[in-house]
Parts: sequence; C-alpha cells; structure tokens
Amino acid sequence: MGKKGIEMGMKVDEIKDLIKKSIPDAKIEIKDLAGDDNHYAATVKSKMFEGKTKVQQHKLVYDALEGRMGGILHALSLTTIIDN
Repeated sequence: MGKKGIEMGMKVDEIKDLIKKSIPDAKIEIKDLAGDDNHYAATVKSKMFEGKTKVQQHKLVYDALEGRMGGILHALSLTTIIDN
C-alpha cells in the first residue's frame, strides 16, 4: 500500500492489457526492473507504428496507459519497433 492507503504499482498483465486495448496487434515484452511493480522496461512491436516518428510511437503507447504514467505506474523505459 502506498500513501493514504492507495495501492501503488501495476502488474505486468495490467500494463499489457491496456496496451493491447489500444494497439490490438502489439507484441509486448515487459520486465519489472526493480521488483516493485513500479519500474518497468517494455518493448512494443506493432504495424500501427509504421510511418510514425519514435515520439508518435511512444505517444501511442503512453496514451494507451490512460494517464497512469507518473501515478500508479512510476517509470516505464519504452522501446517501440515497427512490425513488418
């Protein structure tokens, strides 16, 4: 439990589900970097990234997390790959 009884952190499956909801063809690998459900490294591969800059690709993923970045999800190191 975090401050004021609010549970902090997200499970890998929760993160994957949110990304898949917005990017259905995504192939996702996520590593919990600190074992605390708060610091992750993710690789997301999708055809939806084609024709987009890295910034646009990352925005698609961060938008999929529905505002959880910086809150319940503290840190996410992100790599995006265009799926050919």
